[in-house]
Amino acid sequence: MMKIRIVFFFLCFFFFLQVGFIQADEQDERADYIRENYTKYEKRIPVRNGVKLFTAIYTPNDTSKEYPILLLRTPYSISPYGPDRYRRQIGPHKEFEKEGFIFVYQDVRGRFMSEGEFVHMTPHVADKKSNSDTDESTDTYDTIEWLLEHVPNHNGKVGQWGISYPGFYTSAGSIDSHPALKAVSPQAPVSDFYWDDVYHHGAFLLNHWFGFLNRVPQRRKGLIDERPDPIYEIETTDAYKFFMDVGPLKNVNKSYFKKKSKLWNSVTRHPNYDKFWQKRNILPHLKNIKAAVMVVGGWYDREDLFGPLNTYKMIEKQNPDTFNILVMGPWYHGGWLGSKGSELGDTDFGFATSEYYQKNVDLHFFKHFLKDEESELNLPEALIFETGANRWRRFDQWPPASAEKTSFYFHKDGKLSFDKPDEDYEAYDSYISDPNKPVPHTRDNSRWINNTFYSEDQRFASRRPDVLVYQTDVLEEDVTLAGTIQANLFVSTTGTDSDWIVKLIDVYPDDLEEKSAQQTLIRTEAFRGRFRESYKKPKPFKSNEIAKISFELWDVLHTFKRGHRIMIHVQSTWFPFIDRNPQKYVPNIFEADESDFIKVTNRVYRSKKYPSHIEVGLLQQIF
Repeated sequence: MMKIRIVFFFLCFFFFLQVGFIQADEQDERADYIRENYTKYEKRIPVRNGVKLFTAIYTPNDTSKEYPILLLRTPYSISPYGPDRYRRQIGPHKEFEKEGFIFVYQDVRGRFMSEGEFVHMTPHVADKKSNSDTDESTDTYDTIEWLLEHVPNHNGKVGQWGISYPGFYTSAGSIDSHPALKAVSPQAPVSDFYWDDVYHHGAFLLNHWFGFLNRVPQRRKGLIDERPDPIYEIETTDAYKFFMDVGPLKNVNKSYFKKKSKLWNSVTRHPNYDKFWQKRNILPHLKNIKAAVMVVGGWYDREDLFGPLNTYKMIEKQNPDTFNILVMGPWYHGGWLGSKGSELGDTDFGFATSEYYQKNVDLHFFKHFLKDEESELNLPEALIFETGANRWRRFDQWPPASAEKTSFYFHKDGKLSFDKPDEDYEAYDSYISDPNKPVPHTRDNSRWINNTFYSEDQRFASRRPDVLVYQTDVLEEDVTLAGTIQANLFVSTTGTDSDWIVKLIDVYPDDLEEKSAQQTLIRTEAFRGRFRESYKKPKPFKSNEIAKISFELWDVLHTFKRGHRIMIHVQSTWFPFIDRNPQKYVPNIFEADESDFIKVTNRVYRSKKYPSHIEVGLLQQIF
């Protein structure tokens, strides 16, 4: 038996080693192709207030024809620097490089080799009165103007794209579009800093945001061409233990950041949705967009699910005549380029969804609008991947008009059904929430940032006494949910503050050979209870008094197959993805003391008068 295990180990070892060699060879081949077919130039492009933005330009060596320009602006460095040092990839994927574009990369204002002062999520200046009134839309406009005047062999058309933060710069660049900007693709774009990356319904994204600020310090001394070292050298991969050891978040500056992160200091002074955050919301400014838009997002994006859905929605609302489409796939943050998209965590999607996107969507979109393609653009208003059924769906609007609103109500004995409860006034379920023993957000604490926990098996959480579990009977037919999920809970707490996390879960049958009884997470969101009436003006709970909280889990397109069950979790900790709520109301949780963290009993009501439920669209089956 020991010999068999040893042989198996070495077979696995050599298999993954071989895969690694193949991937390395492919990357080397791509890098060699770029060097052989493109020439790199570096320029400092002046914008209207005199600041110069450092820009790398890769032009095709074949000068017998003209090419469109494809622009990416980033705060994360356009390294390597030096005209003889090439990026190993210059297009979204290798097919772009073979197709032929003029690829342009730019350090945004105040970052790395660009002049000026960097401001996170640069507030948009709607009423510009002079050349000193600059923002990302003006910097983009001026960059395009310079490129058109100075770069040879272009065809007069420009596209822009970017993922995450560069997605924000893509959205901002589309405002008051330069006439030559014909196509833009904000992908997983940050849209409202408060809602996307920093907070989810007022609950602080602890391990993500701590890790981000530790790696991306804001201050610099002059122009730099290397990434700064982290503020704090993290030696453990166990994020749960690390943040429990941190204790109250007032300790972060004292023991870790030492006040070296300007943005951490700003975030901790602004826990509510005040003017600091409101002016960093690009959504109401997404107007006068003339370029065609393709918004891309991933269903399993732990950071920016809000961003793509609301960017698409606001462009649609504020630019009714603009070509604007939405693509949502089964991906983590940027997974459409960073993975094959065939599986994620404990979920299998049936085929390589990222390859489909790259071949049939991404390049197709830019070729059509930038290369004078005469062929019809075969993309719908909304191209949405239906998880559970594992297929792409095409809709003429999103959410689909045919989705009928339905509700799943909580009942006694952990039942979940379409029927409203008929229990009396006191019907409820309760649990003890202890911030010193928080529910982990993942069963795998061996990784600092876990891209897979949004699709993870939830049985580890179902077994805990501080997680309420509701599930339907075994489904007799497929059930497809589509559109926005709204949680409506009637709750009380023995404390004066608490968080409420709701999860939508697909429970597999018990008799499967694989994934038997698996509880696959489909959609989830956290809500900080103090914001139940206003995100601007928080309000404590009155101990033991029933209150209603309603919040969105954002959108979904998922089919629960016949023989499966639909499950809902309700809990009050989700650590360390979400910071610990002391559960004793304090005006600013970042200033809470150790003594403020208290154990409480939370109730979720399920009576005729207080019917806790989730609401979502239901798509009828064709047959």
